[in-house]
Amino acid sequence: MTTAVPPMDSPFPERGATAPTAPTAPAAPTVPGPAAGTATAGRPRWERPAYLALLLATAVLLLWNLGASGYANSFYSAAVQAGSESWKAFFFGSSDAGNSITVDKPPAALWPMALSVRLFGLGGWQILVPQALMGVGTTAVLYAAVRRHFGPAAALISGTVFALTPVAALMFRFNNPDALLTLLLTVTVYCVLRALDGAYTKWLVWAGVAVGFAFLTKTLQAFVILPPLALVYAVCAPTGLRRRLGQLLLAGAAMVVAGGWWVAIVELWPASSRPYIGGSQNNSFLELTLGYNGLGRINGDETGSVGGGARPGGGGGGGWGETGIDRLFSANIGGQISWLLPAALVMLVTGLVVTWRARRAADSLEGMARAAFLVWGGALLITALVFSYMQGIFHEYYTVALAPFVAALVGMGVAMLWEERGATAAALTLSGTLALTAWWSYVLLGRSTGYLPWLRWTVLVAGLVAAAGLLAGARLGRRFALGAAGLGLAAALAGPLAYCLTTVDSTRGGSIVTAGPAVSGGRGGMGMGMRFGGGELPPGMPPQGAQQGGPQQGQQGGGPQGGSRQFPGGQGAAGGQGFPGGQGAVGGRGARGTENFAGGPGGPGGGGFGGLLGGTKVSTQATAALRKDAGKYTWAAAAVGAQNAASYQLASGEPVMPIGGFNGSDPSPTLARFQEYVRSGKIHYFIGEGARAAGEGQTGQAGQSARGGAGGGPGGGPGGGTSSAITSWIQANYRATTIGGATLYDLTAPLNGTSAPS
Repeated sequence: MTTAVPPMDSPFPERGATAPTAPTAPAAPTVPGPAAGTATAGRPRWERPAYLALLLATAVLLLWNLGASGYANSFYSAAVQAGSESWKAFFFGSSDAGNSITVDKPPAALWPMALSVRLFGLGGWQILVPQALMGVGTTAVLYAAVRRHFGPAAALISGTVFALTPVAALMFRFNNPDALLTLLLTVTVYCVLRALDGAYTKWLVWAGVAVGFAFLTKTLQAFVILPPLALVYAVCAPTGLRRRLGQLLLAGAAMVVAGGWWVAIVELWPASSRPYIGGSQNNSFLELTLGYNGLGRINGDETGSVGGGARPGGGGGGGWGETGIDRLFSANIGGQISWLLPAALVMLVTGLVVTWRARRAADSLEGMARAAFLVWGGALLITALVFSYMQGIFHEYYTVALAPFVAALVGMGVAMLWEERGATAAALTLSGTLALTAWWSYVLLGRSTGYLPWLRWTVLVAGLVAAAGLLAGARLGRRFALGAAGLGLAAALAGPLAYCLTTVDSTRGGSIVTAGPAVSGGRGGMGMGMRFGGGELPPGMPPQGAQQGGPQQGQQGGGPQGGSRQFPGGQGAAGGQGFPGGQGAVGGRGARGTENFAGGPGGPGGGGFGGLLGGTKVSTQATAALRKDAGKYTWAAAAVGAQNAASYQLASGEPVMPIGGFNGSDPSPTLARFQEYVRSGKIHYFIGEGARAAGEGQTGQAGQSARGGAGGGPGGGPGGGTSSAITSWIQANYRATTIGGATLYDLTAPLNGTSAPS
């Protein structure tokens, strides 16, 4: 007995008669084909409304309450503000309109936001709307890629899974480069699949262009997925080997042109008339690409970084957590990306098993399906392995790059198994995967103490009931199977949805953010990232009472290895809590046990590493001081550390020079150059001790910054001494004045009362 051919408005892409109800595997497994509603078939009546509803729901999720996070990551927002006022700053990605230094990334991610601010004015909404639209665009591209060979139901599942991935809901509402990177990587995979489906040169060239612009977004991370994509094309494209290799060379050339034109201009531009390349120690973008933003992320050897580097004596991960195959399932990261990661891996293996005997890609529907599993699966596996074992700087939000790969594999695999659900093997796989997903959601939800306790049990029970229903669906009829599938899909997505809604309903700010609630053993919750207080310590720092290298030691440099990490002073940890019970030195001078490194924003999203990872609360009095006669100067002020400078720049709307770049460790400007700027009357103020932390009311302490000003102790690296030298020179030659809680040094009025000292 077989079932009838489903109508065109069937929600799943079945072809002809399904497998018999007897529990025997089919001799020749099938995959969704053109009759299933691919690009070559007519669209079912329900598809267009469902697709538009998906895009609308994604847009609502990403745009809702968007302005609550304000400027989000002020480091990038300041560069956006600068680019909206200066085309030179726009082109180079400068942190300030005076073009003293760039951000530590290429500028492509800044360009859409800067154009938005140019058109609509400066504000959090104007900065973040382009990011949200990129999320909608990524959903659309993913839908198109999956639908082409697996039908509209698979595409809708993929799009929904992607939109409800917590880290995606976070990063497409934030202004880090990862949003544009994820969009471009998804476009790259789409173009490669189009090229495979007929050996089309133009689509492979477009894939190269997408990778090139991804490189201009986040340098070498764009290249991570290239090996599996190139290998799959070289093996599976339906044309001769010589032509395949020639096409790959053309795509490589397109990639070099798309990503290299900007690099060539920067390297050829006279260094004296362009901004310093932030994040480098030699004012070289190539050094930045291959070091701090390249191989250093893999081996941990990141000169000038704070918190990176391999852990002495082994163990991996440095200050950024343990490395290993289970890293993506850990307390810090699991709730960001891993909800459906086990399911995606199961679907990858299943898809390859079912399509293994298929011929070359375009020769058969099964062959193209196999190529799709290889492309999406290869991109997932290589990216996951790099993230799992990289020993340099690693943040939880990097995992957003995995979201489209996970979503595509889940959608494709579910559609394929649904079509074969009459077979015992397919039914068992589908049911078992759902049960595994429900159990893992139960585990992830249990990591957040007190977070919707009813939900974890509901998800587990509903998932197991649905899994049992899928096993019995072949005998109880199609409607029963559809009901079980709907219940299972709801159970699988309930946990991620809750995390997404928690993310949307709260503010996120600073340089390190996470989605969802705080988790036991992790850094999650409200995007606070690496803040001090509430039992949190910077990654790699021992807990209270540790005997070696802890904050209680009051070591010079303030880092666990005595001077390997120094924190720009004058910035504060959210919540007003300092290092408990001891001294946390900045620039060799310790803050007393009850003091904190003030200046970081309190509440959600604040602080960390003495304000290195979060902005400063700027008073109206300090803002007014910077604005006064600002037109006479190239920079209204200078401050150590880009986050510190960014806060004053965004508050005043005037250029503020970030001495030492993001970490305060870049040798920019040199002491001699800074002195020349002062003698030329180009800088009005130097910002020393920062304002008090906005959240210091938790402890009632005075929130004083450590002695040494806003940069008494810059980050580690060869250039770190430059910031300290500038700070010391200013303190020796200029009088400090407290304005609105901030310590300002008027660089137009030296102590000798005559001219700027040399």
